[in-house]
Amino acid sequence: MAEEMESIVVNTALGPVEYLERRGNHGAISGTILTIHGAMGGYEQSDILGKAVGPEGYRYISVSRPGYLKTPLRGKESPSAQADLFAALLDELGIQHVIVMAISGGGYSALHFALRHPDRCRSLILCSTTGGKNDVPIPFAFTIMKTVARIPFLVSLMRSRFMKNTEKSVRRSVSHQDIAEKLLKDDRLMSYYRDLSLSTMDQMAKRIPGTVNDIRVTQTTEYPLEQISVPTLVIHGSDDPVVPFENHGKKLADRIPGARLYLADRGEHMTIFTHNEQVREAVSSFLRSIG
Repeated sequence: MAEEMESIVVNTALGPVEYLERRGNHGAISGTILTIHGAMGGYEQSDILGKAVGPEGYRYISVSRPGYLKTPLRGKESPSAQADLFAALLDELGIQHVIVMAISGGGYSALHFALRHPDRCRSLILCSTTGGKNDVPIPFAFTIMKTVARIPFLVSLMRSRFMKNTEKSVRRSVSHQDIAEKLLKDDRLMSYYRDLSLSTMDQMAKRIPGTVNDIRVTQTTEYPLEQISVPTLVIHGSDDPVVPFENHGKKLADRIPGARLYLADRGEHMTIFTHNEQVREAVSSFLRSIG
């Protein structure tokens, strides 16, 4: 990892939650952003989301969702239970209102936070998240990963191979080669990409239960999107093969009242990296507009 990040586990009224706190700068704070990671994630990936696309001048609370690292899953499998757990964390931290920013599999708990706690959710930013049932087949590689996670030597081997050929990993994840080339030349974004990829291999076995739960939820759950009453920004890639735009990003933008959409042309599931400049501007413009 590029930097050491110390997480904190706080015992809320609804159970333990692991989180990391960071401030964008040393000046005035415009508000608090709760960042929520996707599958195979944890608080570090929540933090990378904030650093990659979030503006300066905010306080960031980056969580490990239930089933990841030090946040237990049992009893917190449902989107509503996860949303309530985040509200309990905010109670412990003395935070009344937050902007919620989620990516990929973190979307379902973010949507339910907005549905269940609209008085505490200033706005919602959804990056490449599901908008309902996702019927894209789970890659066989995940089945292999569940086995590898139990064998430290194999995890170490995966890490070593990634470090030796990060470029190959990028080209495998980004099918449009001109877009991949641009990302590979950006040192800042490649640092985030490496940190995010390596984090999945750190304590890998402690990320599997949450990921298995995410798959179950995203394969079976629809959301009452018309009931969301907070300002919402949807960020999605037009060519996302993991969470297809037509079935998810478009649904979120069309059905959430007043939602704004930034559609990344030829963007895939790594849109926050491959279209970073445009995504950062979309987020900053959105936050400026809601005050």
